[in-house]
Amino acid sequence: MKEGIHPEYREVCFVDLSNGFKFVTRSCLSAKETVKMDDGRELPLFKLDTSSESHPFYTGTQKSVDTMGGRVERFRNKYGKTAAK
Repeated sequence: MKEGIHPEYREVCFVDLSNGFKFVTRSCLSAKETVKMDDGRELPLFKLDTSSESHPFYTGTQKSVDTMGGRVERFRNKYGKTAAK
């Protein structure tokens, strides 16, 4: 491989701003801030608005379209009869 053309691949700490959840993974992201981990390592810090710990799909709090006032069922009742069979 050529020297000097590849980005630095290192461990980066990601933090979810909505609940403070932190996780460490390897990435090429550049970050201006750093964070000191519990084990003494100082890692680049990247802030996220949402992660799997706070996203409604992964936490099970997402509402299904079928349960939102029966919209799908009302649509099927109204326009289902006109569909070619």
